[in-house]
Amino acid sequence: MNRDVLKGQWMQLKGRVKEAWGDLTDDDLTRVAGDWDQLVGRIQERTGEAREAIELELDRMLTRFRQAPPAMEDAS
Repeated sequence: MNRDVLKGQWMQLKGRVKEAWGDLTDDDLTRVAGDWDQLVGRIQERTGEAREAIELELDRMLTRFRQAPPAMEDAS
């Protein structure tokens, strides 16, 4: 399920991914385009973190994203 959320909400999520893994470049994020395996591999390549740790953090991030209330638009 989280993998589907990643793909479907990539534009909203990629900023959060970049905050979590600052070693990623904008080009990295453009290339993975929300693909779970490519994203995990790219993070692993850039940071040297274990795949399991990356996947766990991504799962947590996506769960928080799904549970967050929708952002309120500015009425001004």
